[in-house]
Amino acid sequence: MSSPFPGMDPYIETQRNWSDFHHDLAGEIRARLNTTIQPDYYAIAVTYVAYDVIEIAHSDKRATFPDVGLWRTSGRTLGAGATAVLDAVIDPPQTQSMVKLEAPFRFANVEVREAGTDTLVTAIEILSPVNKRGGREREKYLRKRRELLRSEAHVMEIDLLRSGERSPLEIPPPLAPYYVTLGRANQRPTIDVWAIQLEARLPVVPVPLMTPDPDVPLDLGAVVRSVYERGAYATRLDYRQPVPLPALNEEQAAQVEELLSAYRIDLDCI
Repeated sequence: MSSPFPGMDPYIETQRNWSDFHHDLAGEIRARLNTTIQPDYYAIAVTYVAYDVIEIAHSDKRATFPDVGLWRTSGRTLGAGATAVLDAVIDPPQTQSMVKLEAPFRFANVEVREAGTDTLVTAIEILSPVNKRGGREREKYLRKRRELLRSEAHVMEIDLLRSGERSPLEIPPPLAPYYVTLGRANQRPTIDVWAIQLEARLPVVPVPLMTPDPDVPLDLGAVVRSVYERGAYATRLDYRQPVPLPALNEEQAAQVEELLSAYRIDLDCI
């Protein structure tokens, strides 16, 4: 069964689904490009590890503490001249708090390189939550982004996450949940922007190569549909639940409800 959304499916944006989806998205983009750009170019998926905060489900169970904790001696016989140690009373904690629990997650981007020389031609950056959340991982990504934009490579960013901070642009683009940007090496500082609404299909975008070779079309909608079907997301996602955070505005909520109403009827008939 296909997704009820014509473009990006917001139910995939949860942490439990995103890492798997992200990795397959890079692999599908690589595969589709390699059917077109050979033998002069090749595409590879470049994996990296980033530390992200683990989502912890809160439980109603509460830890209980005794009124008094005792630190007992071992009970061994004391040798001659030894000093006895009295049991020490341990003060119980007043409350409990939480710390952020980070874990390594593996993500991937795509690079198009010239065959023979291995020269980087186009970098395709697929944004992940850690790229868009304040902290060292975002700073690391923005530093990499600046280096790419100063290079002779074309730079594409694919942002299929509604949450987090957007990559900085001098002229703010139209408001939209999802974006694709393309900075051609010979046209910067001008950046092409695709602002994608929740109810819209994902665009077919050009992947530039070296002059004088023409652009290669990349159908992001077909890519996402393929990943969705191969990843069994129709089985994994529960469309009876609310759309994951961030919250939708009234217009978006109405659009989602319209898209899902017929889909939920079909689910009930299965």
